[in-house]
Parts: sequence; C-alpha cells; structure tokens
Amino acid sequence: MVNGATTLLQERLKEEAARLGFAACGIAPAGDDPQLGARLEQWLGDGHHGTMEWMEARLHHRRGPQSLWPQARSVIALGMSYAPAQDPRALAAHADHGRISVYAQGGDYHDVVKRNLKALARWLVAQAPGEEVKVFVDTAPVMEKPLGQMAGIGWQGKHTNLVSRTHGSWLFLGAIYTTIEFAPDAPHTDRCGSCTACQTACPTDAFPAPYQLDARRCISYLTIEHKGPVPEEYRAAMGNRIYGCDDCLAACPWNSFAASAQANRAFLPRAELTTPRLADLLALDDAAFRKVFSGSPIKRIGRDRMVRNCLYAAGNSGDAGLLPQVEALRNDPDPAVADAAVWAWERLGLQHPPAPSSEEEGEMVF
Repeated sequence: MVNGATTLLQERLKEEAARLGFAACGIAPAGDDPQLGARLEQWLGDGHHGTMEWMEARLHHRRGPQSLWPQARSVIALGMSYAPAQDPRALAAHADHGRISVYAQGGDYHDVVKRNLKALARWLVAQAPGEEVKVFVDTAPVMEKPLGQMAGIGWQGKHTNLVSRTHGSWLFLGAIYTTIEFAPDAPHTDRCGSCTACQTACPTDAFPAPYQLDARRCISYLTIEHKGPVPEEYRAAMGNRIYGCDDCLAACPWNSFAASAQANRAFLPRAELTTPRLADLLALDDAAFRKVFSGSPIKRIGRDRMVRNCLYAAGNSGDAGLLPQVEALRNDPDPAVADAAVWAWERLGLQHPPAPSSEEEGEMVF
C-alpha cells in the first residue's frame, strides 16, 4: 500500500533521476499484461524478428516484469535524450559518405545509461533499506517501450518506437524493477492521430501496418543484426546507410519539440562518425576497425559486417573512384564481404562502362 512516505520518496526519486541526466522518469505497475504478451507472441510467430533468436528464446521472461522477477512491485521507466542538432537525413545527398544512425555517433549508450541507472538504484536502496532493485538496459528481456508508455513518459508510435511530446523520438530507455510499491503514473495516450509520416518515410516498406514492424525488411536490422549477405531486393534502398537507419524516427513531427540542448553530453557525436568517408571505411582491417570504433556501440558488429555495409553503399554511390577498393575486396576471406564487393563492382561498372576502343568505333588501327 502506498503511504505518504512512499509518495515523498517517489517525488525525490524523480528529482534524483533528473540530476543524473535522465530526461524522463515515470512509474508503471509491475504486473504482467496478457495483451502485450499475446502481441509479442504473434509478432514472433509471424517471423518478424528475423534471425534474432534471443527474443524467442526468452519469450517467457518478456511477457512482463513479474515473469522475469516475481518479487517486482513497480517499474521505474527512464529515458535519456540523444536529440540530434541536425536532421540525420541530410547526409543522404553525400553518397561518398556513410550514414551512421544518430544513436551510434557518440558514446555507447549501454554503458552510459547503465552507469546512471545503477547510481539511481543505489540511491533508492539507501533511502529504503531492505528493499530490492534490478537494473536493465536493452540487453535484458524487458519490453522497455510498452513499459515507458504505461509509465507515462511517451507512447509507442506507429513506427513502434517510443515518442515523447517533449523529446520526440530520441530517447534511450532503461528500467529499474523494485520491490517498492509506488503509485503508478497515468499511461500516456497515443498522439499519432492520422499521421503516417514514419510509415511513408521507410525506404524498404518495413511496416506491414501501423504499429507493426517486420524487422526482416528494416535497414537497422539488416545493417546491424543480419549476418551474411543482405537480400538483393533491399541493397539499392539502403543507399549510403551503413549502420542503422533514422528515417522513420526523423520523419516524426513531434521531433519539432526535441531540442539538441536537452541531449545528454555523453551522446554528443564524435567527428569521425558524423560523416565518415566510404573510401576510409573500405580500407579497414580488423585492428583498424576496433581502433576507430572503440567505445562505440558499432564495435559489436565487427569489421566484416561494417565493410559489407560500406560496399553496398559504394555500389549505390555512383563513385567510380571507389572501384579499385571494391575490386580489392572481391576476394575477401569473409564470404559476405566478397559477395557485396562483387555486387558493388558490377553496379559501379554498369554506371561507368569503359569507353569504347577505336576498333569498336570502326576506325582503322595500324
């Protein structure tokens, strides 16, 4: 039962969360929601998760907070802003450069968010001796987006990501489960209305319907999670996106209220990751890859997948100057890289066929 002391602690908790850099904080009940579990099971049954077998393997834990931790009584849903200063779609016009998703241009959010979640959890336990907490960010079987909506910090938009009236689509999410029974905040109402901007912005038609995502068609999935060659039907649509895709997020009108000044400074973009040259990235070996992407979430995909992605971008660039580097990668030890190099080489060759010889023009040659 919630009492006056718990109510005061809840208010102080939100103040401490703000002090630690969280732009949004709300409380949701910890009970499982059978409807959410059924929707997740349907999504997995349709195969929309692609090769992300880990989602299916721990389905029983993803059904709700108490399925993962029966002792939980409340969920503290938190968000850190990473709102960009510019529209991330602007780099589409620079085909000789790679486009990296905004969230991956700065420090690794896993480390930053978890560090601050732990600090908040330690503070909470110190205020309520005997109570327990568990901290989660991204890698655990936690449905952060529905929990965020239930906690009132935003709503799950038609692009399936959380949208905030204050921070737009640019929030990193984390959660603290606790045995403390806080009074839940009011769930956020859906404010997408009739807008379909995120749906029409998707270059690969990854949304079979509003509020539904087929990850197998999503460029973020294809460039990050998908192993091996990307299906040919999506390669041209990838353009110069080499890690993730922001198009559906950037198209959301609610981003007009999101100010980059609200973003956590830990996520400020690194200069070398804002507009990287494809020529530089195609030259990476494993050691150079690890050096360039040290401290970045990009490091987890490895050199081979990054170079594979850059080869698709090279093939889409129309830049004949990249042909020598593409040619050199046609015999790469990684089959997916070699396959991408052949595709890019053929595509650039078609765009820049060799000039006809004088014999082909019908001239006499002596």
